[in-house]
Amino acid sequence: MSPIQASGSGRISRRTLLRAGGATAGAIAAAAALGELAPSARAAAGFVKGVDISWVPQMEARGYSWKNQSGQTQDLLTILKGYGITAVRLRTFVNPSGDPANGHCGIDEVAAFAKRVKAAGMSIMLDYMFGDTWNSVGVQNPPAAWKAMGYSQMVTAMGSYVNQTMTVMKNNGVLPTWVQIGNEINSGICRPVGSVSNPAQMTGLLNAAYTQVKAVSPNSTVCIHLAQPQKYDVMTTFFSRFAANGGKWDMSVFSSYGSADLAPGIVANMKKISTQYGKPFLQSEFGGRVDRASATQASLVAYTKALKANGGQGIFYWEPECMSPFTGYNMGAWDSATQQPTVIMNGFSQA
Repeated sequence: MSPIQASGSGRISRRTLLRAGGATAGAIAAAAALGELAPSARAAAGFVKGVDISWVPQMEARGYSWKNQSGQTQDLLTILKGYGITAVRLRTFVNPSGDPANGHCGIDEVAAFAKRVKAAGMSIMLDYMFGDTWNSVGVQNPPAAWKAMGYSQMVTAMGSYVNQTMTVMKNNGVLPTWVQIGNEINSGICRPVGSVSNPAQMTGLLNAAYTQVKAVSPNSTVCIHLAQPQKYDVMTTFFSRFAANGGKWDMSVFSSYGSADLAPGIVANMKKISTQYGKPFLQSEFGGRVDRASATQASLVAYTKALKANGGQGIFYWEPECMSPFTGYNMGAWDSATQQPTVIMNGFSQA
């Protein structure tokens, strides 16, 4: 897929865009801020309106700032709270490079930013990529340090890594409400060892991650994350093999970037998976073109309404704060020229 070519779902390939654009291009919230509620209690507070803003620390380090609707420079988390955002999703890479757009996100950086998120009264979702850089629906490469490992070695490495990184989060007082063990893992994780075509090993790796998340943070909700739920046969292939091999998970979460007219059908597929395996679900990635802001706003409203109607627990917008020339990704929700939010963000309060 080319950087500007939409798929049949209306989605533009995010990873392709990243490679093309590169670095140039009242009481519940208070209690949560004080750490008085368990993560699961915060998650149950209501429909979650979230954002993945993992790029923020790197953007801030390069002098970027954000303005509110009135044109005043303001802390991004404060602006987001004004739109009703209650949760932040943060990715983590294993041994990332220093590339501003495609690296960073090591666990220490993530924990430091997560402290700001918690202080703002927001819940945290931790997204394990299980790679040194992007893993997504079409790419599932293990970190370089694991590449030559066999299955048994990789299971040990997986468990140790998850335990270590979850412990960093715990020691910083920022245990996540949700933990994604893998990102868009339709084809498995750490391929070829954990490929979906080798479901016993795939399940063994994911269960090692699950076990260590729970060992450090029993109240965290462990999520399996798949992309393109409009492809129902792909969803059922993964989940049937994972479940048949004793897969452990608490919630199913999905990426979808489809247009407004596709939202009801796509969310219906999410619900079918939820019902079949008895797991709650939410949409952990949504986005749309910023240069078609009104259409993207309508899509956000459509997905939110469909999720609420079908029992979905929330929706997360992927990197709404991004601006050029930091990245060529064109599916954020901020105006690069004015540094102000577009009408897209209003969609959070319209459904």
